[in-house]
Amino acid sequence: MKNPFNRARFALSAPRMGDMGPDVGRELAFVGRSNAGKSSAINALTNIGGLARTSRTPGRTQQLVVFTLDDEHRLVDLPGYGYAQVPMAVREHWGQEMERYFQHRGALVGLVLIMDSRHPLKDSDWQMLEACGQRGLPALCLLTKADKLSRSEQQSSLRQVRAALAEHGQRAAVRLFSATRPMDIDGLRAELAAWLYEGEPPA
Repeated sequence: MKNPFNRARFALSAPRMGDMGPDVGRELAFVGRSNAGKSSAINALTNIGGLARTSRTPGRTQQLVVFTLDDEHRLVDLPGYGYAQVPMAVREHWGQEMERYFQHRGALVGLVLIMDSRHPLKDSDWQMLEACGQRGLPALCLLTKADKLSRSEQQSSLRQVRAALAEHGQRAAVRLFSATRPMDIDGLRAELAAWLYEGEPPA
């Protein structure tokens, strides 16, 4: 399968939503707790090593980072949340900008919520799902670092997350993922491309 995301290129880092450029076209947002593996997931999805900057230091992504696929389609790496050692003023700024983004960014067509498969569905994760639901947008919960679990633990995590989402009336899709041993990466790309390209991925 041809990878519809391997044309991704860094475009800009925006400290505020208003600095992201025109609100046109279609974009997917990637969000998650600090150090959940968000940048590694973007790099695996695009198959471009180093496209999104990875770090062992939580809270590395401190702006809205935009990657363009073409003139009309983008990926957006949102600041990681939930890291207490980031200064309060910075955390408040991130929260405000992310709230504005979810409420007002018309180009947003879907959310990829990155969660460590060993520690899924924290309070902040639920808040992201609720914000997405309020806009009526599709969401995909990507359970990262699945290689650190046994096969039975992987399936247990998958079942528990799906059950919790159903209990709360959330219709988000759920997938296991590992950046070191990607699980059904073609399936993941196809699902996200269908959202981004309105069911018609590029040839």
